[in-house]
Amino acid sequence: MGKPPSQEIYRSTKTYDHTEGLSCCFRQWKVSHSHCRLIHGYALAFKFIFATDRLDEHNWCLDFGGLKPVKEWLKHMFDHTMLVAKDDPELPRFEILQRDGLIEMRVIPTVGCEGTAKYVFDFLENYTREQTKNRVWLESVEVKEHGGNSAIYSR
Repeated sequence: MGKPPSQEIYRSTKTYDHTEGLSCCFRQWKVSHSHCRLIHGYALAFKFIFATDRLDEHNWCLDFGGLKPVKEWLKHMFDHTMLVAKDDPELPRFEILQRDGLIEMRVIPTVGCEGTAKYVFDFLENYTREQTKNRVWLESVEVKEHGGNSAIYSR
C-alpha cells in the first residue's frame, strides 16, 4: 500500500496592530468580583488566519487588497466606540449617553476578547467566503487587548 494522499493547505495571515487606532471601551458586567466590571478600554489588535487548498491565479491564498472593506468595518466597530453587551442591564443608560452624543455605542452579543473574537469571526467568515466563492475559509480570529492578553476564536 502506498502513502495515503495528503491535502495541501495554504495559510496566510493579516494583522491589524495596536497602532491602527482601534480604541474602544467596554465592561464585562457579569464579573462582579473583578475590576473588569468597570468601563475600561484598549487599542485592540486583530490577527486573521485564512486557509485554502488551492491558490488563486496570482498564487495567493487571499488578495489582501480585498480586505479594505473589512478594515473600514473594523474602524466603524472599534474606533473610539463603546461596546455594550446586548444583555447588559445598564443598556438603557448607555442608550442615553449615545442619544446625548457622549458615546458612539455598538451593541454586540457579548463583550471582552472572546466575545469580540467570535463577533468578528462571524462577520469575516461570511465576507471571505463570498469574496472568494468559497475557495478560502477563515481559520481563526485573534483579538489582543495588549501584549499580555488575547483570545482566539475558531470553528
